[in-house]
Amino acid sequence: MNLKAMADELELEEHEYIELIHLFIETSATDVEILKSALANGDAENAANAAHSIKGAAGNLRLNDLYETAKKMEMAARDGNLEDVSGDFVILIKELTSIETLTEGRF
Repeated sequence: MNLKAMADELELEEHEYIELIHLFIETSATDVEILKSALANGDAENAANAAHSIKGAAGNLRLNDLYETAKKMEMAARDGNLEDVSGDFVILIKELTSIETLTEGRF
């Protein structure tokens, strides 16, 4: 992931982009908890809404892999298929962790 190129695409300085990613990671923690709870309780609507929130923010930041995972999760939840959402939840966490690790200690 080339952070400089992604920042340029959004017409931001790299440090501004990384600050936005840090904010995204902090705020997405709430959506991750909602997703986890929704999956545990069989709540497809809340799972879809949380995935939608992550998808939107990831898309705005051009975090395309994360966007696609969250989109897939949202669509599965809207179809009531929480088994697929649960499987993709692991991928979502790995992607978030990877992004956090990549930007950790930068700016």
